[in-house]
Amino acid sequence: MFLVASVVVFAVFFANVALGAFAGSAFLGDIGEMLVLFAASILFVVAILKKEADQKSKNQGS
Repeated sequence: MFLVASVVVFAVFFANVALGAFAGSAFLGDIGEMLVLFAASILFVVAILKKEADQKSKNQGS
């Protein structure tokens, strides 16, 4: 769930950067762009930590 959310938020960031570079009409400003990239990074870290915790608990259960 968190990994999918991370990909979606990063896609919003990428779309904003691509529109700004090619069409000159980015829909987020500098602060909004920073916050979206920060949110994508945090969601990705949470997804990886949850996956690591699940793997660790699976290995300890065996």
